[in-house]
Amino acid sequence: MHNDRMTRPSAPLIGLGSLLAVYLLAPIGLFCVWRLPAFGVDMAHPRLLGALATSAVAATISAAIIALLGVPLAYGLAQAQGRLAHLIGIAVQLPLALPPLISGILLIYVAGPYTPLGRLFDGHLTDSLAGIVLAQTFVAAPFLIVAARSAFARIDPELPAVAATLGHGRLARFTRIALPIAAPGIRAGILLAWLRAFGEFGATVILAYHPYSLPVYTFVQFSSTGLPATQAPVAATLIAAFIVLWLSSRRVGRRRRPHIERPEPEAPSGWGALRLDFNLHKDIGRFTLHITHRAESRHLALLGPSGAGKSLTLKILAGLIPADAGTLTANDTNIGDMTPEARSIGYVPQNSALLPDRSVWQQINLGVGARPALASYWLGRLQLDGLEHRFPDELSGGQQRRVALARALVRQPDLLLLDEPFSALDTPVRDDLRRELRYLQQDTGMATVLVTHDPEEAAQLADEILILDAGQTLQTGSRETVFQKPASACVARLLGIRNRGSGVLVSTYYIHTAGVELQVQALHLLPGTRIGWCVRAEHIHIQADGPYQAEVLDTIDVGGVFEVIVRVGEGLDLSLRAPDLGWLSAGDECRLRIPPAAIQIWEEHALQPHPN
Repeated sequence: MHNDRMTRPSAPLIGLGSLLAVYLLAPIGLFCVWRLPAFGVDMAHPRLLGALATSAVAATISAAIIALLGVPLAYGLAQAQGRLAHLIGIAVQLPLALPPLISGILLIYVAGPYTPLGRLFDGHLTDSLAGIVLAQTFVAAPFLIVAARSAFARIDPELPAVAATLGHGRLARFTRIALPIAAPGIRAGILLAWLRAFGEFGATVILAYHPYSLPVYTFVQFSSTGLPATQAPVAATLIAAFIVLWLSSRRVGRRRRPHIERPEPEAPSGWGALRLDFNLHKDIGRFTLHITHRAESRHLALLGPSGAGKSLTLKILAGLIPADAGTLTANDTNIGDMTPEARSIGYVPQNSALLPDRSVWQQINLGVGARPALASYWLGRLQLDGLEHRFPDELSGGQQRRVALARALVRQPDLLLLDEPFSALDTPVRDDLRRELRYLQQDTGMATVLVTHDPEEAAQLADEILILDAGQTLQTGSRETVFQKPASACVARLLGIRNRGSGVLVSTYYIHTAGVELQVQALHLLPGTRIGWCVRAEHIHIQADGPYQAEVLDTIDVGGVFEVIVRVGEGLDLSLRAPDLGWLSAGDECRLRIPPAAIQIWEEHALQPHPN
């Protein structure tokens, strides 16, 4: 009951809406009450039936032409960008803003009897069914274009991107992906176009007075004998429009679960070794991406904050966005000029990008050349057994990610690209999927490139890590090198190292920072050099004879591990993590040991830490 109250419109809103509804329905209701019973004898009049047939046939032909030509135009306008596409989009909607009479006059300049086109048809384009179709098509086409363009624009851009990596060319992406998803909007646009064409008067009466369409016939009857003679054509128009709207309001068909015959599972035969090298440059507005990597292993993680260029890099690797310059090779073979469908790449986007009205089995077998036996194997391997008939809205977030992963693996790609595939998932689900992907990497040997902002995820699923920020490479190398020797404060921050700061070298073995002198490994730099430093929480230890006196500020139990915040001196706050620190509490005094080798040092110059 509470939910009903929350969703029910307020009384003022209902009242305002009712005013418009009454205004729209009153003329039709009054006509039906006062005039409809008297029109029966005139409904069978041959001229009326002929006009009705002319309008219906011409509107149907116009709607067919508009659908055939307008749907591709709407798709192109939805995909295109830039000023020219914007101007074309405005231009094709102009007939909506023009009075129909003006539209008819404009059409005379194109199809009038004395134009080149009119003379080509001996003047028969006007005062003919062809003229009516021309007039109706001109004024009705924008209704379909607007509706279809909006429907195409609402399609998740990742869907055609995934289809491209699954081997589908441009035409297949339109017919198999975009068209089915946009179908409801297209159907609505065709209906609006048919109704607009059926009721068109102004342009028709200018371009094609004969044969009479139903609106022209009604006008002639009204002009000759007045209102009583219009009862039958008005009633015929209302009935025809009502029938069309009623038929269109019926459900086209319920979502049917396909019959599935799963073959016996067939395990993949194994992946060959792949080495991916790239040197890429891309300018998008004021953002510049410049990234270089030479592979030493099969598994790479792109780690960085939002907006660093990670997903852009992944799309360039997949061929979904072209690089402005640079090279991209796989095992020394140039793939930079290949289309995405030719690169043998599997792509798992952030949001899974599943087709809304296709079952799990259909999703997994979407790729060109997908083998059902291999699809059956991945269903079982990724714990999707029993879900073959389900649709995306019947799956949990984790199940959707598994379907997206299975869909990419069925074609046994040479390279698997994963764009933050575990984001927005519950922690247990995310951990399970990470573990499953790690097992897949170990079992198959497939090459992967993972985009993530989680250093733990990068450590778990990559052998090499490339750290990006603002489109530039901050550090790249093996997992061990990057985690043990961050190259800057920004890298340390992105790796989740909380203990970091700035200081000044006071001697070969000491730096001064936040009022404390920290002992470090020997530095071959001049005293007075500005120094950046960091140390991992796990490398700081409580020790009775430690050289640093500290006060405990806080102790946090994070589940099996305690995090302790301490202050050394007057202002150096450090974080410690260990399973045996639960005995400490705020206000306690302790001594710390920080191994000099655990403190990573870099000279501060161009690279500055980002704000926390």
